[in-house]
Amino acid sequence: MFSWVGKLASAFWLPLSLYARTNKDESLGDDENDPLLWSKELEKHAFGEFSFAVVQANEVLEDQSQVEIGQNATFIGVYDGHGGPEASRYICDHLFPHLIRLTQENGLNLTSSKSLKDAVSATEEGFLSLVRRTCGIKPLMAAVGSCCLAGLISQGTLYVANMGDSRAVIGRLNKRKSNKIVSEQITEDHNASMDEIRQELKSDHPDDPHIVVMKQGVWRIKGIIQVSRTIGDAYLKKPEFALDPSFPRFHLREPIRRPVLRSGPSMHTRELKPEDKFVVFASDGLWEHMTNQQVVEIVHNHPRQGIARRLVKLAMVEAGRKAGKKRYDEVKKMEKGCRRAIHDDITVVVVFIDQQKMNIGIDELSMRGFNDSTSPSGFRALG
Repeated sequence: MFSWVGKLASAFWLPLSLYARTNKDESLGDDENDPLLWSKELEKHAFGEFSFAVVQANEVLEDQSQVEIGQNATFIGVYDGHGGPEASRYICDHLFPHLIRLTQENGLNLTSSKSLKDAVSATEEGFLSLVRRTCGIKPLMAAVGSCCLAGLISQGTLYVANMGDSRAVIGRLNKRKSNKIVSEQITEDHNASMDEIRQELKSDHPDDPHIVVMKQGVWRIKGIIQVSRTIGDAYLKKPEFALDPSFPRFHLREPIRRPVLRSGPSMHTRELKPEDKFVVFASDGLWEHMTNQQVVEIVHNHPRQGIARRLVKLAMVEAGRKAGKKRYDEVKKMEKGCRRAIHDDITVVVVFIDQQKMNIGIDELSMRGFNDSTSPSGFRALG
């Protein structure tokens, strides 16, 4: 007779509108008329299946993303751009090729976090070189940047490189609690909203009392940017890229003496266990509206088919609720650019890990978010 109490207790952390929608398929409506929502409902990778979805909110899509499928490895990239799409596009074009090249040149095995870390660093250096070549005719290239979340699954191990506040979260079964699905965040958020990040910044810049500033209710580095590690944002890394007062949003009153933002990714390695059922890779457009635990429960309690799209739509539902109780049907009718007032670009990739099931002879393909075409994957070069 107390069953309804248990259901309510397990859902107390969800807004009632969101909880209802997670349990009624029909309540999310039909997204056929939303040209800004793209998805791959369910595809195969070497160790299971994955679902992939992107929704555009900005006038120009700043989230770029990819899934690279190999015979013995899977690569996932989520790149959340800001100030323009140039940095995120550059990462999407260059990071994975750098990974393949460095693996070949150094005789390294893919099961080495060094390959992934070095590939991110090479991409970062390459983009700064691009800014140097172009900022004379396009000075605002110095203010373009992107978060970078890159995951590699190979030989039963997950490697993740992260810069910024996109996030990788594992859904695993807790055998001590009747196989309840629980979330485990693999990455750390490099965002000034985190107390430890603010302390890190103050420690790195003890002579700068304005290294982090509360502005419009949000902690920002130099009063400008929230994320503390990015690819790009050259004006916050090297004095040569300083922007003059004609660009007031990015002009710094005093020249920087050392990089304001940290370079290089934080690295995470996780040997996958039988209780690890899936990994969710997503830009912060998802995580600002849903908790880690909400996300893994939704994935666990619904069919795999279209699960990334479901998460994107639920984030839009919650964003609409926060923005004045706009319904999903209203949000999806908004044009790009205008929709940014409600939610950010959102990218979600849900990668299921079926450890007892290898997809032998799988096609080695490259898939890009918001792009229906596929091409051969660079994994082929590794033989």
